Amino acid sequence: MNLVKALRNVGAKNIWQAFLLALWHPLFVLPTLFATKKCINLSTQYFGNAHHKNGPANAFRHALWNYMIARSCSGWSTKMDKAVLWAEKITNWHEEAFINKPLARAMDLHNNKVGRYLFSKYGATSLEELVDILINMTKESILIKTENEIDANSMHLVHIIDTQ
Repeated sequence: MNLVKALRNVGAKNIWQAFLLALWHPLFVLPTLFATKKCINLSTQYFGNAHHKNGPANAFRHALWNYMIARSCSGWSTKMDKAVLWAEKITNWHEEAFINKPLARAMDLHNNKVGRYLFSKYGATSLEELVDILINMTKESILIKTENEIDANSMHLVHIIDTQ
């Protein structure tokens, strides 16, 4: 997808919102971009292109993405909470800017939350160890068919495409 087409799809309102987020947190922009690139590379390394579908590999990618953004940005803030809040804001912005079907959006938001939880629990863990934890969680990802099946208090990954 070329940049002009992507920007047109995102729309002026969402571009403005991203600009404001970046303006309020300028030190988090580059670490977020680097974390995003590394997350995509790791997801491709472990799952090929399957992480672009709505299966367990996608759940892995979303959780890893949020973990990596929070971890990358925590080095630029004196408070870990700020990095976690930034990860939530920027990934919620992404879900708003890049329209998805409601169930896929709910799945992504839930898996994003799991990633931020993992950062709060395992923030000092090496990336390799965290990936191992996430790989195991991915094997136990729960297939859902409706938004009501997502337990807001659960820290299990969820997916909507049956890969069995």
